[in-house]
Amino acid sequence: MATFNIFVLPGDGVGPEVTGASQRVLDTVASRWEHDIVYSTDLVGGSAIDEYGEPLRAETLEKAKTSDAVLFGSVGGPKWDNAPVRPEAAILGLRKGMGLFGNIRPVKVFPGMESSSPVKDEQT
Repeated sequence: MATFNIFVLPGDGVGPEVTGASQRVLDTVASRWEHDIVYSTDLVGGSAIDEYGEPLRAETLEKAKTSDAVLFGSVGGPKWDNAPVRPEAAILGLRKGMGLFGNIRPVKVFPGMESSSPVKDEQT
């Protein structure tokens, strides 16, 4: 049995809903494999701007670095469209601070939709 410390940064908009559902999935998996998950949370993105005046605090970044994993929700929304600092700066700051650079998202192009997809076999 292992214990994992997961730092949850729910973010804005649907972020809290998605991270909440993700935590329920993680809890089910952990139960099946007899692991324990210890969650901690903090504000990030627009909600952090509203509360602290910045999208990613130094304390938040340090906590992320000491966690086993970070569960990051979406950030931003119309409320912060004209804000002097952008909520999206949180994810960029987190990536830079943790030495991460990938934003890999799996994609599947369905048969018959190839011409409508930006994913192509050939290079132009």
